[in-house]
Amino acid sequence: QVQLRESGGDSVEAGGSLRLSCTASEDVNNFECMTWFRQAPGKQREGVAAHERDGEQVYADSVEHRFTISRDNVKNTLYLQMDYLKVDDTAMYYCAASTTTWCRRLYGGSWHDWRYADWGQGTQVTVSY
Repeated sequence: QVQLRESGGDSVEAGGSLRLSCTASEDVNNFECMTWFRQAPGKQREGVAAHERDGEQVYADSVEHRFTISRDNVKNTLYLQMDYLKVDDTAMYYCAASTTTWCRRLYGGSWHDWRYADWGQGTQVTVSY
């Protein structure tokens, strides 16, 4: 089974930046989609940013123009650069990977968490005033 390990979570002030990393135990080219989800206390898990194998990137409206997702195929690592952080970005951030094409934006599957078979343990991001 694939292992995904997130890192980079921290406590920052609003307006600050963080970069999250997700390192996979196998070649990330095996995955059709690699996606960051987040879950805040008392809220449902939501998709944040997705990276498809062909390079297409998908962003939730709440983070577009502030977050940037990228994938390093040599290091087998997915990144999430988060700038202009807001208090509302406070959450546990999870990395997920899918080998099915149904996760693609073309099929409306970017935020369908049931399309993703492999998940990391999460990394906490806390943004304060």
